[in-house]
Amino acid sequence: MVRIAFVHPDLGIGGAERLVVDAGLALKSRGHVVHFFTSHHDKSHCFEETRNGSLQVTAVGDWLPRHCFGYFYAFWAYVRMIYVSLYLVFFSSWRMDVVFCDQVSVCIPVLKLSKARIVFYCHFPDLLLTQRKSLLKRIYRAPLDWLEEVTTGMADTVLVNSNFTAETFVSTFTRLCSNRPRVLYPSLNFSSFDTPVAPEETDKDLIPPSAKFVFLSINRYERKKNLNLALEALDWLRNIISDTEWKDVHLVMAGGYDDRVVENKEHFLELCKLAEQYNLSSKVTFVRSFSDTQKLTLLNQCTCLIYTPSHEHFGIVPIEAMYMKRPVIAVNSGGPLETIQDGLTGFLCNPDAESFALAMRKFLKNPGLSSTLGDAGKTNVIKKFSFDVFAQHLHNIVTDGMQAGSMWLTALTCFLMVVVFCVACVWAINFYDSY
Repeated sequence: MVRIAFVHPDLGIGGAERLVVDAGLALKSRGHVVHFFTSHHDKSHCFEETRNGSLQVTAVGDWLPRHCFGYFYAFWAYVRMIYVSLYLVFFSSWRMDVVFCDQVSVCIPVLKLSKARIVFYCHFPDLLLTQRKSLLKRIYRAPLDWLEEVTTGMADTVLVNSNFTAETFVSTFTRLCSNRPRVLYPSLNFSSFDTPVAPEETDKDLIPPSAKFVFLSINRYERKKNLNLALEALDWLRNIISDTEWKDVHLVMAGGYDDRVVENKEHFLELCKLAEQYNLSSKVTFVRSFSDTQKLTLLNQCTCLIYTPSHEHFGIVPIEAMYMKRPVIAVNSGGPLETIQDGLTGFLCNPDAESFALAMRKFLKNPGLSSTLGDAGKTNVIKKFSFDVFAQHLHNIVTDGMQAGSMWLTALTCFLMVVVFCVACVWAINFYDSY
């Protein structure tokens, strides 16, 4: 039995959150003790397992700001994670053998001050998730990017979610060329998809009764998810099918939505406006912050999943859809190349409206295609992404022996890292103020 502390920045709803929740459940199923530490946990916007007591959660430091007037998101994410780590190491009564940390690596020096072994899950290098169009942005990001690389290298084990992310990790963190990460594919807890769920009263409004071909998009309302492509493909589809076929088509765009996130609000309104621009308002249903029941209802009733992000790190939603016997149309890059078998469990397309529309039309011309590809997709998911395989892999990782090392040298290194980080942050803030 191993005592494992999970340190995560914001335990809301998203792909990263789904992975760590599944990881916690997987380790509990192997007899380990698990506890989550986070800076934010809203019980009205989280996964059920973190709300119903299946996983123990402690939230600290939510009083710290998330940004300064719409800026310094990364800086404050670092501060909040360092605060959580300081609480865990020095003030909590929890004593852990392993710390499972993800997304933000700068807290690793603090976590190293404990005797625990550090496992860091790199969903994707953070320095690649932001643009640096101005000199000020490049100056601001320089110390943060350097810290990300150096502190990531301090973890005892680094995990990534796909071979695509592993290659990106190696090419991005050139100083860590000798620390090739291990691939741990996300998984599904099949039981949550197999258990019959009573439909909610609101579920009847999700899909029009007259719709025979329902295309479903599930993703957070973020611009990088390229959700515009789903609407553009639907508009293109209208021009290559008959009016009779068009009457049977409907698109549901369901997405993670948080009132605290400005981009969620802005992008949702942008998509609604785009639907009006294409005269598709009657053909599109927008769903925000859907429940687990609504998600299962949508997956059960849809014809196909439309997955629009390019260079997606992994993508758990296609796995969920295929397990529910629904084929997937996705962009031919990133994680979907490792999860979707083109022509067998779905279609991999160029990231343009015409390619997606042509793939969508195949389901209208051959109504039995959804069942054929869906059956193959579920078989593939059970074989490669089962919860048991995921749990056993994680069990092996957390029970690996501790690497021998000098505790005083580790502590000194961690202390210097924290000092350098604080000095760099103060310098960056002063630079902005003077500018």
